[in-house]
Amino acid sequence: MKRVAVYVYPLATLVGILAVWELASRLGEIPRYILPAPSGIAARFYALHALIVKESLFTLEATLLGFGLSVLIGVPLGMALVSSRAFNRAVYPLLIGSQVVPKVAVAPVFLVWFGFGLLSKVMITFLIAFFPILISAVVGLQSTELEKLYVARAAGASELQLFRLVRLPHALPSIFGGMKVSITLAVVGALVGEFVAAENGIGRVLLSASGNMDTELLFAGIFALVVIGVVLFLLMEVLERLVLPWHISYRPSKETL
Repeated sequence: MKRVAVYVYPLATLVGILAVWELASRLGEIPRYILPAPSGIAARFYALHALIVKESLFTLEATLLGFGLSVLIGVPLGMALVSSRAFNRAVYPLLIGSQVVPKVAVAPVFLVWFGFGLLSKVMITFLIAFFPILISAVVGLQSTELEKLYVARAAGASELQLFRLVRLPHALPSIFGGMKVSITLAVVGALVGEFVAAENGIGRVLLSASGNMDTELLFAGIFALVVIGVVLFLLMEVLERLVLPWHISYRPSKETL
């Protein structure tokens, strides 16, 4: 019953918001060009669903490639930062400083370097998505209990074995937490790339709809982005359950707290 309530309450809240929104639009309280009715958005989405799905696939491609690159670079870089104090002191402050630079300001530079097309969008997506993975990897690897490391060293484990058998398994829950944050930011990164180099993707649809004052199509495109983000987040949770069943099964319930 409690598991059902987790889904029922937010769904009921959403239905209530949509009902009030629809009623206000039909009563003329909100101009259509400012905030169209949900029914109008749904009709527009249905009429142009082929276009929206096609452009969503381009956005999804850039999102997954940028996210995959952030994992491939973020996790090993986190390991290097933890394993070498000199490397940490030399590189970690620079990585933190790089996050102060607005990503939208860097996007035109990537456009000059990599041109229009998929590569520039992937690199912008990577730039936005990789930092949560890096931080989660560093925090997870550094939080390994010293007792476990002492026992493994006493058993004759090398530094590589310590990482592979002790540090990495202990850090995986934290890394997956960072990956779930990163996958949603990757959608934002792909959208930023499409705004700057809008050859295709949902970003191009949003720019076109905004220029034509087509708010129904604008909201339909936003809805497609929400669906992409939610689905990818849920897929990351499923992957976490498959990779870390022991971590999921031993989460404390409310009754035990």
